Amino acid sequence: MNNHFKSIILQKTGASSLVEKETIQKLWSGYGKIIRVALENAPLESVVVKHVQLPKNQNHPRGWHTDIGHQRKLKSYEVETTWYEDYSKHSKARLPKCFDVESYQDETLIILEDLDAAGFPLRKQSVTWKDIETCLEWLAKFHASYLGKVPKGLWDIGTYWHLDTRPQELEVLEDTTLKNAAVAIDKKLNNRTFKTFVHGDAKLANFCFSENGQVAGVDFQYVGGGCGMKDVAYFIGSCLNESDCERLESKVLDTYFTYLHKALGEKNEALETEWRALYRVAWADFHRFLKGWSPGHWKINSYSERITSEVIKNL
Repeated sequence: MNNHFKSIILQKTGASSLVEKETIQKLWSGYGKIIRVALENAPLESVVVKHVQLPKNQNHPRGWHTDIGHQRKLKSYEVETTWYEDYSKHSKARLPKCFDVESYQDETLIILEDLDAAGFPLRKQSVTWKDIETCLEWLAKFHASYLGKVPKGLWDIGTYWHLDTRPQELEVLEDTTLKNAAVAIDKKLNNRTFKTFVHGDAKLANFCFSENGQVAGVDFQYVGGGCGMKDVAYFIGSCLNESDCERLESKVLDTYFTYLHKALGEKNEALETEWRALYRVAWADFHRFLKGWSPGHWKINSYSERITSEVIKNL
C-alpha cells in the first residue's frame, strides 16, 4: 500500500501508526486485495481495507479475461464505492461501517469496520436452519430498506449474472431452449411493479456470523435494482443441496416474507404475491448464467433443470 493511502487511514482512524496484519482475500482476477490493518493508539484496534488496483495482467480462474469482463469489474468497484458513500448508511440490515473511500491514480481504497472485531468472526461452509433463517431476515431487512428507491450510480439491474452484462456466457450456452428463452425470463423478472435494491452476490460466503447467531453482510460490487427473489434464490442455492432446496422451498419463502413484512412495518400482500411468483423465475435466470459460464458446475442439478423447464413453459 502506498504512503498516500497509509496517511489517509491514519487520518480517518486517528491512529498514530499502522501495520498491514494479514491479507484476508485477494480480489477476483488480480484486481487487488482485502487486508486487515492493525492500528496503534486509536479507538479501533483494526480496520479492514479493500484495496482495488487495476491489474497489469488479467488472470481469470475460468479463462474469461476479456474487455467485457474487465469493464464489468471496473464498474463493479465504482458501484461499490458509490454504495458505501451514498447508500449503505440507510440499511436496516447489519453491514460494515464505512470510514472513507479514497481514489488515487489507478487505485481505490475503501476503509471499513473490521466485522471480526465487531463481533462477527465466524464464516460458515455449512448451515443449520437457524442460520438460514437469520440470513433470510438479513435479506428481508436489506430489501425493505430500499424498496421503491432508484439505484442511481449503482447497477440499474443488480446481480453479477444479469443477462445484459453476460453476452459471452449466453453465446456459448448449449441449451438452446434456455438460450432462446433468456430474454423473456429476464423481462419477466425485471419488468415488475415492486423493485428494491438487491445485494447481487448474496452467497453464504458473504455473510459473517456472530457467536450468538447474528449476521452481517459484505461485498457490494453488484448491488442494484431488482426483485428481492434474486437474492433469496441465489442464497439458498449457495448453501443447500438439491433435495433440501426442493423440500424447504415453501418454508424459505414463508420465512422471508414474514421478515419482509415485519421490516416494512406492515403487510404488503401485493408485493408478496408478485415476488413469490418470481422465486422460480429468479432461479431459472441464475441457472441460465451458470450453464453458460461453467456447464459442469455442481449447482446444475435436476431440481434446477425442472424449475427452469417449468418457468419456460409458463412464459
